[in-house]
Amino acid sequence: MSGLNELKPWIADGLVVLGCVVMSIGVFGMISGSDIYERLHAASKGVFVGAIGIGAASLVTGQGAIVARVALIALFLLLTTPVASHAIGRSAFATGEPMAAPGGVDESKRLPPGASSAE
Repeated sequence: MSGLNELKPWIADGLVVLGCVVMSIGVFGMISGSDIYERLHAASKGVFVGAIGIGAASLVTGQGAIVARVALIALFLLLTTPVASHAIGRSAFATGEPMAAPGGVDESKRLPPGASSAE
């Protein structure tokens, strides 16, 4: 069992690096996104998946208090990230923010207020 204890710091470090890499990719997606919808997607996924990776590094300790805190943080992110992303995306749609992505498809089949159908 001592072999596993020697690996714990390496596992934790790997999870932290993985979380940081995912968050960095999310930042790159926010910078390179062509419209608010692409940027919003990159930001929400990057924050959630990256933070969970970093939180998982804390779970390696096995201490009950730390595990409980990480579980609460993960639950909070699980509940708030999609709600905030939806609210931002909905307000962008309601104000008529167009999709600038090439080949972007609006699956709602509705036009934002003030837009005309140009089909």
